[in-house]
Amino acid sequence: QVHVVESGGGSVQAGGSLRLSCVASGNMAGVNDMGWYRQAPGKQRELVASVTGGGGTVYADSVKGRFTISRDNAKNTVYLQMNSLKPEDTGVYYCNVKKPWVDFWGQGTQVTVSI
Repeated sequence: QVHVVESGGGSVQAGGSLRLSCVASGNMAGVNDMGWYRQAPGKQRELVASVTGGGGTVYADSVKGRFTISRDNAKNTVYLQMNSLKPEDTGVYYCNVKKPWVDFWGQGTQVTVSI
């Protein structure tokens, strides 16, 4: 079992920045990708960014050039630096930790971007 805890959400004005953190604990054997998803009201959860254990990254087109994902394997932590935030970035951001055949999720952290 892997326990996942996010932090760092909040409310900002458009153009502002936030940094999300996610700490995973428990049985970390076999963990590969770690990443961030978000869910806006009335919409499906979508991938924002992910990073492999080796540092390879994937970003949603909507956040490329504005968000940066990073990972500290020694601390079992993944970060999401969000710059130039837009109102459409508003939603609950969930940290995801992947093992073969199973995903672990945090409870989510709210990000609200106002005009």
